[in-house]
Amino acid sequence: MKEITDKKEWNAILEQIENYDFYHTYDYHNISKNEGETPILLTYTKDKATIALPILLRKIPNTIYSDLTSVYGYAGPLCNVDVNTYDFSDFKTTFNAYLDSNNIVSVFSRLHPYIQQDRILENLGDTVSLGDVVNIDVSLPIEQSRMAYGKSNKNQINKLRKQCEVVKAETKEEILEFVDIYYENMKRLNAKENYFFSKEYFLNFMEISDFDTDILLVRHLESNTFVAGSMFVKTKQIVQYHLSGTRTEHLRLKPSKLFLDEMRLQATQQGFKVFNLGGGLGSEHDSLFEFKASFSKDFRTFKVWKYIVNHDIYDELSQQKDETDFFPKYRS
Repeated sequence: MKEITDKKEWNAILEQIENYDFYHTYDYHNISKNEGETPILLTYTKDKATIALPILLRKIPNTIYSDLTSVYGYAGPLCNVDVNTYDFSDFKTTFNAYLDSNNIVSVFSRLHPYIQQDRILENLGDTVSLGDVVNIDVSLPIEQSRMAYGKSNKNQINKLRKQCEVVKAETKEEILEFVDIYYENMKRLNAKENYFFSKEYFLNFMEISDFDTDILLVRHLESNTFVAGSMFVKTKQIVQYHLSGTRTEHLRLKPSKLFLDEMRLQATQQGFKVFNLGGGLGSEHDSLFEFKASFSKDFRTFKVWKYIVNHDIYDELSQQKDETDFFPKYRS
């Protein structure tokens, strides 16, 4: 089990594994880490098999212990072997020995709904299903994927096409226009502070070469103003609907429907297979989920992985904490 922290080595491992997403990359881990978190690609190799877990290492304050957590998004383990037939028992033994020798108390990771990971993690704690995410199958012909749209969806998008145009953000000014729209959206939703990424975060994100990021802005033709926008991140065969926003005064127009439809068209033309819209707030089947489900009924299960490595220390650290679903409990 090797700890990889060097970008060149990290990328070399990912290139051995065909199926990965931007959430697994070195650059995304470095732009996403919080203070006191160290990005690591834990890598197991045996013969021609490679199994890799991108993770954030954190010290547990005032102790000799640490824990592992994942970046925001869909991460989890990757491998270059057939997950259905490969024997992962030696990997698990080696992984447990690593955790034990490094005083790791617990491991938490959000998992990827479009990458098979369950068998890699069997008998290592629990994988818990939280809810559904929505996929638009962009491997289908354009007219076929549109058939999944609800009737009112189709009518609204046709109307939006006459009232607005979609522009790809190219300049710093256009990127900052999107950031302003995003901030306005987050304030309206009373979002938690950690959703207010800095302007530098967005500008740096657009410079990253490990994956491609498009910001699509919706311009209202009559007022000649940008009324909505979204970041879409493209890696391998996957497009992710990442961060988005709509101007409060144009909410009734529902311009977000237009940038989603436009990315569906572009992703199909560019040969992608998956266009993940994500799920509802807190993985609930709420109004946000219903909005996304109006584009497709291809639902996938979103899971998280919770692994208590050292139960005695975990319980000791959690003693003063109230009952909670938060994991790990001692950080609630």
